[in-house]
Amino acid sequence: MEAVSALERGRDAYARRAWSEAFDQLSAADRDSPLEPEDLEWLGMAAALIGRDDVSDTLAARAHDEYVGRGELTRAALRAFWLGMRLFNRGEMAQGGGWLARAQRLVDESGEDCVERGYLLVPAALQNLSQGNPAAAFGLFEKAAEIAGHHRDRDLTALGRLGQGQALIAMGRIAEGLSLFDEAMVTVTAGGVSPIPIGIIYCSVISECMKIFDLHRAQEWTSALSHWCDAQPDLVPFRGECLVRRAEIMHLHGAWLDSLAEAERARELLTLPGDQWLVGLAWYRQAELHRQCGELSEAQAAYRQASQSGHEPVPGLALLRLAQGKTDAAIATIRRVLDEASSQAQRPWLLSACAEIGLAAQDVKAARAAADELAEFAAGRDAPWLEAISAHATGAVLLAEGDARAALATLRRAWTIWQAVDAPYEGARVRALMGQACRVLGDEDGALLEFDASRWVFQQLGAAPDLARVEALLRPASAAAPGGLTTRELQVLRLVATGRTNRAIAADLFLSEKTVARHISNIFTKLGISSRAAATAYAYEHDLA
Repeated sequence: MEAVSALERGRDAYARRAWSEAFDQLSAADRDSPLEPEDLEWLGMAAALIGRDDVSDTLAARAHDEYVGRGELTRAALRAFWLGMRLFNRGEMAQGGGWLARAQRLVDESGEDCVERGYLLVPAALQNLSQGNPAAAFGLFEKAAEIAGHHRDRDLTALGRLGQGQALIAMGRIAEGLSLFDEAMVTVTAGGVSPIPIGIIYCSVISECMKIFDLHRAQEWTSALSHWCDAQPDLVPFRGECLVRRAEIMHLHGAWLDSLAEAERARELLTLPGDQWLVGLAWYRQAELHRQCGELSEAQAAYRQASQSGHEPVPGLALLRLAQGKTDAAIATIRRVLDEASSQAQRPWLLSACAEIGLAAQDVKAARAAADELAEFAAGRDAPWLEAISAHATGAVLLAEGDARAALATLRRAWTIWQAVDAPYEGARVRALMGQACRVLGDEDGALLEFDASRWVFQQLGAAPDLARVEALLRPASAAAPGGLTTRELQVLRLVATGRTNRAIAADLFLSEKTVARHISNIFTKLGISSRAAATAYAYEHDLA
């Protein structure tokens, strides 16, 4: 009676998605009397969902053997298929390939028209997709979905639609691909799809949406994934990736402290070898937050951790070098990664950083080339985020080229988009540039309004470097300024007090380095000092920094 009771409790817990309870109860039942293969499948799934992959693998192999012993070859093949795919995802290629080969052999031996034939198309489709042959991948996924429909298998139907969508996006057919993603979601929400396929679909679609800059969809799917994970408190797989994606979305929307906390929690949960790329992504998110807060040593350490986890920390590392005053190193890094970049999803971020670094280095020609390529990339894509990145870079370049009026119009378009997508940090950076354009056009009141608005956002976020730069621009000098400094000399002094180099100051104020050097010489003469350290001390003593 006790074994039956444990079995029933285990089945009930599984139905309620209480995975730890299901694992404990089904394990107790199995110890008393070996489970039937159907219940072994449930026990193995529960083990996988609480992170006991070693136990899950053993149980899957047992279920496979039981089905073979019964002569149910196709059901044995499906166990072999899922075991092979899990091993592949963990980087155990030889074992994974062996189980997939066994699954194919069992299906061939059965001679049946079965849904397992559709499942076995998936590995070949994924291989074609990874090798840059999306048309072939699409055909295989389409055939898999047809087989799934014939056999009314919801798991394979949803996975087939996911794969077709990924292949279409790889072919540049974005709208069609997104439509298939939405169809896969309908299949998931209608019920009847198993937990592992559900998690795969959520995470894959979010990743694809991030790649094509569909931030609205990515946020919507991340929210859905969060609710799904929260409904299963002891779920281990997918929760770490969910937290990484949540950290990304929070960062974009200005919830920086929450983003940092989510990235740290994600790293604690991502412990499997196959999760290392996500660990790197979490470290990179933390590094970006530290850099934008001016915590440069913490950012340096986090970028290093991201690299050790297999995630190349760019463009953030190049921008860190710029913040450290190592402009030549920043240029070298961004040029190298642009030359090597094969991912179209990463290129816009690299081009945006290239334009920013080019302007800081007074290389307006290089910045213009990056901005133009970025504009070409954004053209014709229905991606507001990408359009805003492009307008931001182009507006900054126009300002450096001396066309403040055109710069202001372009920057205003970028700010409107940033405001619409709730990206406060990017919007504040654009408004700081708008303020500089207003000042060049002689509208000092407009400039001060823009500077003040951006300063408030930077204060709220804790973006110390940006705050220091905009405060140096914000306050005009009075007639009774200490030492008789002019407005521009006060701006230069405030930036010197932040530790910035002449080249960085020149980029911030859209001046030449020679002009900045002349201003610093005048400051030294008027204040009777002879070093940048003394200038910094003077700025703090007189409440100018």
